Amino acid sequence: MTTSSMEETTLPPVLAGPLLRRLAPDRLVLWLAASRPLALTLALTPAGEGTRRLSLDDHCRRVPVGRHAWLHLIDLPLETPLPTDTLIAYDLRVRDADPRHAGEGERGIADWGPHLLDADGEPPAFVLAGRHHRLLHGSCRKPHHDGGDGLVRAEAWLAERRTTPEERPAWLLMTGDQVYADDVAGPMLVAIHALIRRLGLFDEPLEGAVVADSRALHGEAAHYYDRESLLPDVESSENLRERFFGGVRKPVFTSANAHNHLATLAEVMAMYLLVWSPTPWELIQVETPSLDDKHSTLFAEQRAVIERFVAGLPAAARLLARLPTLMIFDDHDITDDWNLTADWERTAYEHPFSRRIIGNALLGYLLCQGWGNAPERLAEPLDDCVRVLQAAAQGDGWLDGEALDALIRGLLRFEGWGFEVPGEPPLVVLDTRTRRWRSERSPKRPSGLMDWEALSEFQQALLHHRSVIIVSPAPMFGVKLIEVIQKFFTLAGRPLVVDAENWMAHRGAASVLLNIFRHSRTPGNYVILSGDVHYSFAYDIRIRQRSQGPRLWQITSSGIKNAFPDTLLDWFDRLNRWLYAPWSPLNWFTKRRRLAITPRDPDRAKAGERLWNGSGIGLVDFDDRGRPRDIRQLDARGFEVRFPPAAQEEA
Repeated sequence: MTTSSMEETTLPPVLAGPLLRRLAPDRLVLWLAASRPLALTLALTPAGEGTRRLSLDDHCRRVPVGRHAWLHLIDLPLETPLPTDTLIAYDLRVRDADPRHAGEGERGIADWGPHLLDADGEPPAFVLAGRHHRLLHGSCRKPHHDGGDGLVRAEAWLAERRTTPEERPAWLLMTGDQVYADDVAGPMLVAIHALIRRLGLFDEPLEGAVVADSRALHGEAAHYYDRESLLPDVESSENLRERFFGGVRKPVFTSANAHNHLATLAEVMAMYLLVWSPTPWELIQVETPSLDDKHSTLFAEQRAVIERFVAGLPAAARLLARLPTLMIFDDHDITDDWNLTADWERTAYEHPFSRRIIGNALLGYLLCQGWGNAPERLAEPLDDCVRVLQAAAQGDGWLDGEALDALIRGLLRFEGWGFEVPGEPPLVVLDTRTRRWRSERSPKRPSGLMDWEALSEFQQALLHHRSVIIVSPAPMFGVKLIEVIQKFFTLAGRPLVVDAENWMAHRGAASVLLNIFRHSRTPGNYVILSGDVHYSFAYDIRIRQRSQGPRLWQITSSGIKNAFPDTLLDWFDRLNRWLYAPWSPLNWFTKRRRLAITPRDPDRAKAGERLWNGSGIGLVDFDDRGRPRDIRQLDARGFEVRFPPAAQEEA
């Protein structure tokens, strides 16, 4: 047996997962990461029925991402549909696909993933909801934020209801920033590099960087807390820096926390494994690198937070193994300010290294998030990706640089990231990042979140439905004062300083969006679920002077593991209430002046406060007409915050 084979068989078979993704009575889509190619059998036991044993060999695509790392993308059609609104227990049984290494025989979840069992030692179970009666939703899960994890809170809530299928949410919607590729703690980056070495994740050459390849970047040139010195900072971006940052030297990538920005595909893949599963952490040691005194102190502080995050990963993994989950990217999944302005795009995509960094993060999203939302929509880019990865697996473990760059160029042109889920009400999940409406007034002004063509497709998705649940990563209707502050920075030529990306920031996109909701052919109920902003709120919205117009609700839950600075948010909340009270003339200077917006006050907040600040996850119940019946925030500190219907006043 070769050294590589011995290493492979000493690793646990499953590294992360299973994650339940797009589930329906006649189709199951699951995601799994393993240390080697596995032969899989799925055992399904609906309540009151016998067990079905289904071989996945013909319905599982094994995708290599390293010498000892294989994604298993499972898309299983079912000849006999599964029942709805019923608990369906399951076991995923694994054995080595290579018969030469199959000595241990077939093993179930109890053997290879005991952390996935519930408190009574029972295997996971899921429910296929007959309608979209209840949804969990949230965004912004940053491992080194010093606060609780909303996924852990959701798992505890779900565990209390494990025997009541009618209380299970139909979906867990993760609405952006599932990972922070641009803001990584020092201990997390050390763990990423240790896992790259342990699993032999594929290396790649780097063009336009100060290091020649990823192997150097994962070693002595890792530049912990100094990654911004490696990021593109070339003469072609001098004018951009002058306009955006007053001539101060700044890399193309604009995050204020880019000290440990991920760069390679191996780093991105390791990050996903480490934020979704406790198993990879058991395979590595996080050694403190050589740092100066300042960064040594920061490393120790972040290490304590990361250790608490890791302690919660078994619960997070149990949640993802029990609830069907849909995901859409926002900027931090790729990089801060991703496609915010036309100037940003030009500068970032013209440089080979910055284009590679963005492309690697997008490839990670395709493999770990995007495919599971709608496998048929992602079939072509996935095929292209698999060809490049298989070539590395069959060769020396190095990705071909030219093939990787060609793959990335195609992926950056791809327009199929958004998707729809049929049901009552249907879900429409928007891509607000890659089909931007670039400013006609100036390339340095914020782009619209969706261009005219994408908005037209969005309108078509709304027609002929009495109600629709819309997932928009950024709130369509946010806090007016904060949007005004963003506008002032835009007028001053510095939109990147405050992340000036909201639906009202671009005149054309805002006008089309508002016209869609005001159109006579869109008279239904529309619930908008959003995240992004690191605080939570709920608005009731109607069209002024329209008795039969649509009803809208903006419900925002953020972050899963992140929060806004308390004092600053308190001031924003207070000033917004004063400056944009119902009688304030300032309301008539906003683009949404034809809308009557009534905030809901969170029941645990101080009198008059409308914004809730704290890590957690949103929970919304819907009535049979698709209207929100109950809006809650499951706070990570262990309590619930409700947003009851507001008094009838406009704000």
